[in-house]
Amino acid sequence: MIPASTPALLIFLISHLQLTAAAPYGSWSLLQPDIGISAMHMQLLHNDRIIVFDRTDFGPSNLSLLAGNCREDRNDQALQHDCTAHSVEYDITTNSFRPLTIHTDTWCSSATVSPHGSLIQTGGFNDGERAVRILPARHNPSADCDWSENPIGLAVRRWYATNAVLPDGSAIIVGGRRQFSYEFYPKDSNAGVYILPFLSQTKDAEENNLYPFVYLNVDGNLFIFANNRAILFDYRNDKVVRTYPTLPGSDPRNYPSSGSSVLLPLSPSGVEAEVLVCGGAPKGSYTLASKNATYVKALSTCGRIKITDSSPTWQMETMPVGRVMGDMVLLPTGADVLIINGAEAGTAGWELGRSPVLSPIVYLPKESRFVVQSPSSIPRLYHSTAVLLRDGRVLVGGSNPHIYYNFSGVQYPTELSLEAFSPEYLGVEFGGLRPEIVTDGSKSLELIYAKEFVLGFNVSVLRREDVRVTMVMPGFSTHSFSMNQRLLILGSKMATGTSNWKSSYAVVAAAPASAAVAPPGYYMVFVVNGGVPSGGVWAHIQ
Repeated sequence: MIPASTPALLIFLISHLQLTAAAPYGSWSLLQPDIGISAMHMQLLHNDRIIVFDRTDFGPSNLSLLAGNCREDRNDQALQHDCTAHSVEYDITTNSFRPLTIHTDTWCSSATVSPHGSLIQTGGFNDGERAVRILPARHNPSADCDWSENPIGLAVRRWYATNAVLPDGSAIIVGGRRQFSYEFYPKDSNAGVYILPFLSQTKDAEENNLYPFVYLNVDGNLFIFANNRAILFDYRNDKVVRTYPTLPGSDPRNYPSSGSSVLLPLSPSGVEAEVLVCGGAPKGSYTLASKNATYVKALSTCGRIKITDSSPTWQMETMPVGRVMGDMVLLPTGADVLIINGAEAGTAGWELGRSPVLSPIVYLPKESRFVVQSPSSIPRLYHSTAVLLRDGRVLVGGSNPHIYYNFSGVQYPTELSLEAFSPEYLGVEFGGLRPEIVTDGSKSLELIYAKEFVLGFNVSVLRREDVRVTMVMPGFSTHSFSMNQRLLILGSKMATGTSNWKSSYAVVAAAPASAAVAPPGYYMVFVVNGGVPSGGVWAHIQ
């Protein structure tokens, strides 16, 4: 109760803050209570299917393989004869799923999507450490489409490595446990391994340089962040071209410290790029948790750096609460970053996280402001994932902090569910502002670099001066990092006429200038009106 003597202005401010704190931002819905496996890895493909997988040596999952597809693996550490699935294809449009067959161990692996839309999945553990697995995006629901595997597709073992798609559409695979090197897929003419000393220089006693944050910069070089340091790397000439300042505070941010990171939305100019790194566990947290059962409070700091500046420096900000094992998702508005999942204490690793953070936050880079969102009821700790869907929701899954599947007698049981977080812009109160892109619906848009294209759309309330077009490359989500997640704000203008699809309005947008700005492949394209995005349409650029 506010005392009667409180000044009127202060009463207003207190009341406003109370309403703000209590306001529900976004909403949650349970999509599937049990898909049979825990979503350690997730990737959205351009047929609106999510490919989900965990690892083969968890023991039996809750989903049977089709008859005759049992896995025989004498190297498996849990179950050498296994008739259960460890990979799933989830269909967003029908909210249904089917088992996929995977033979080599995908534990803590990495991936990219090829320019033609196939999932190229690499590395793992045990018999999967050198494997390359390919899953094409199927369009016919009755088509018999499954993983194909080459158990020796990589030159060396890659466990906890990071993949990045390059301007020519190939993938570079960087690092991995005790691998201070990189290689390419498809293999280059050398077909070998290239030593990268930066990875050995950033290794500490807890190996906090695994799953490095790797981004294709707009100049065609790679930004690589490991532990608390970063370089700009010319992979074509095997040369470090810039060393960035160390992130203030000296704490590590990569696995197992497990902060998260994104390349912030790229502007239409395509000449500036900025990286955001948030959260993680302080130095020594893994040792304290695993040996002493001491769970240190997670980091609440974020660092931002313009990697294209001539003299770049880190700008530090503070989240409302510390978070380790969080996931970052670029929202299609082009103005918001969702930070979701994770814990307030401990670190990544078996049984080492405590105090789940149930409420996501939205970070607004232009305002340097964090907004707390409505909480989920499901803890998402170690081995959780999150990906943006074409309808603007965020699909969330996973959480298995145990060596095997464990559903009872533990503080945080293995989680097999999928749920969706709907950001505030999907609320009914914004329905009038929400555009609907009008297309013929038969195929993806085909874009040409630096060429204009037209999007027709319908909307009840047009904010003509606040219409933009955004373009999102879906990321491969695992271990608090979405590899290749990328959002571009395109140069655009309202068209004077309408499009050919009987739309009320049309916007003319310019495709990205080059493959260094937008690597070839499939993207989701959105029209944003007054800060409210449409549903996306698929576009292909190559």
